[in-house]
Amino acid sequence: MTSKKFPVLVTGGAGYIGSHAVLALQDAGWPVVVVDNLVTGFRSAVPYGAPFYETDVGDGETVRIILRAHNIGAIMHFAGSVVVPESVENPLKYYDNNTARSRVLIEAAVTEGVPHFVFSSTAAVYGEPEASRVSEESPTRPINPYGMSKLMTEAMLRDVTAAHDLNHCILRYFNVAGADPQGRAGQSTTGATHLIKVAVEAALGKRSHVAIFGDDFDTRDGTGVRDYIHVSDLVAAHVLALEALVEKPAVSMTLNCGYGRGYSVLEVLDAVDRVSGGQIERRQEPRRSGDPGELISENAHVLATLPWQPRHQNIDEIVSHALDWERRPALAPVS
Repeated sequence: MTSKKFPVLVTGGAGYIGSHAVLALQDAGWPVVVVDNLVTGFRSAVPYGAPFYETDVGDGETVRIILRAHNIGAIMHFAGSVVVPESVENPLKYYDNNTARSRVLIEAAVTEGVPHFVFSSTAAVYGEPEASRVSEESPTRPINPYGMSKLMTEAMLRDVTAAHDLNHCILRYFNVAGADPQGRAGQSTTGATHLIKVAVEAALGKRSHVAIFGDDFDTRDGTGVRDYIHVSDLVAAHVLALEALVEKPAVSMTLNCGYGRGYSVLEVLDAVDRVSGGQIERRQEPRRSGDPGELISENAHVLATLPWQPRHQNIDEIVSHALDWERRPALAPVS
């Protein structure tokens, strides 16, 4: 564990994963500064003690001022758009938010001499995998603009790292779910599309049903299979990745973040029924554009590279934490 605890800028720190990352960094003793435009995030989600700036990462001048003012030593970049079907319908939004604005942020990091960059990428870069499991060496052939917008940013980071004094860690997430076990943070996204979030809302009567998009995939029960990772385990990997970058400034990494096990939509809904003690209404719908049938991580590389020990792999525990958070009063946007 590194003894250098310089300030870390977290972009999108008022969002679901970003707010959990702020907590994890603070728990590990890192000073944190948060930037979020509050388009989908919540000011009240930013943990106490973290300076907050309501601005966009695409505003390079403001970001450079923040980097300089706080002597930022690393950036964790979560800000962006994440809804796959929306990316198919509105690709330019995704190439703007996820790619063009990331370019501005990376340029600000180079200009201000920030030496470390941790990037929130996605398993969507793999597209329709040829095998049931994907490793970091698997072909990257995104089938939707969301995945392509992230892959383009990955390419930018690699090129910039080769040309400047910057190292990076790209973390490719699988399906993130759950909430902070201590109840300090959770997913409060309005109109969320993530299955477990949708399902626990339905279990509590906040939605009338859960749509199952496709029952004819080549999977064990015909529904889509995903590798669900608890958000607290995911952000723990981010903190360890940052420490690895600090300890080895000449090394950059690309790592899958998942458990190496997949659950189908029906299996997840069964878990929500089991944990909630109820029965969610399920409605069959056609497949969504851009959805692969199965996407499971090969996580040997992250386990070998970082001292990462997942603690919340049980699907019922993931659902239980999400359900506990959903029972709390909703966070309200700050205007």
